[in-house]
Amino acid sequence: MTNRYTHVRRLPAEWEPHGAVLMAWPHADTDWAYMLDEVIDCYVRIADAIVREARLVMVGPDLEDARRRLAHIPEDRILFADVRTNDTWARDFGPVTLFVDGKPVIADFQFNGWGLKFASCFDNLVTSALIEQGILTGGYENRRGFVLEGGSIESDGEGTMLTTAECLLSPNRNAGMDAGQIESYLKETFGLNRILWLHNGALAGDDTDSHTDTLARLAPDHTIVYTATDRRDDPHYEPLQAMKQEISRFTASDGKPYRMVELPLPEAVYDEDGLRLPATYVNYLIIGNSVLMPVYAQPQYDEAAIASLQTAFPNHNIVPVDCRALIRQHGSLHCVTMQLPNEILA
Repeated sequence: MTNRYTHVRRLPAEWEPHGAVLMAWPHADTDWAYMLDEVIDCYVRIADAIVREARLVMVGPDLEDARRRLAHIPEDRILFADVRTNDTWARDFGPVTLFVDGKPVIADFQFNGWGLKFASCFDNLVTSALIEQGILTGGYENRRGFVLEGGSIESDGEGTMLTTAECLLSPNRNAGMDAGQIESYLKETFGLNRILWLHNGALAGDDTDSHTDTLARLAPDHTIVYTATDRRDDPHYEPLQAMKQEISRFTASDGKPYRMVELPLPEAVYDEDGLRLPATYVNYLIIGNSVLMPVYAQPQYDEAAIASLQTAFPNHNIVPVDCRALIRQHGSLHCVTMQLPNEILA
């Protein structure tokens, strides 16, 4: 009998080639109902940017409106899949693809609404539905005994993962496991050599318990892109400074400190009730030769973030996308997208 631990497992970095992006169309049964037209406009902008670089897989329970609004996209650039959904945060319920002995394997984790905060009964089954419909192919691992959201982890493709303790050690996710067991599980599942745990940093209004894709991201050439602010009167100042110091103590696989690239925290954005929303530039998507970066109609900060992110991705085009609509439901561009490698597309 083959020992499973002898198989080479690898979680690719987001900047590696992939063939498509998964999104979930907003509909009247989602939290977007009160601003549906506004958020759909945002989705169309994101879709248009994606199909310049890759195919788009759009899921939802009734896609007639999506087909109409996206009719300008060539048929060979978009796939539609009728799948029931609770909401639209594809990053967190979509498939996580790893490679085992060089072959793609779809890891289907449990999604429980960010620690039992929101309904997730349909979202949790999106990955299996796409496989049943023949849209996704290749190896499959049922990992729904473990709660994991795609936005909570970052990989460099070389055996290092970046994540946050507040999210992955949340008692409403995998309460039957202690920190050591969770780390061992992640290392075994993804073939990791090490995990970088962030214990500091949080954004007001973030329902995810501090997903790393709102705070800090791994980038090529042993780089970490992170959010920070120099506004001392902002309540985020001290937590983000503590996170910055924590990152400065991390070392890359070669034993040297990471190159650090700072993105500014946008000016405060509030909802209709006066509650602060988790606006962040770190919630970008890397796809092909582009990085799609959310912006918030704040020219001073938007432009500074674009310039800074360009230094982390000098060979990519930084494509700003207005995500003011998305942030009103406490997420942004990376949260509504999940990259899919070519090898798993039918």
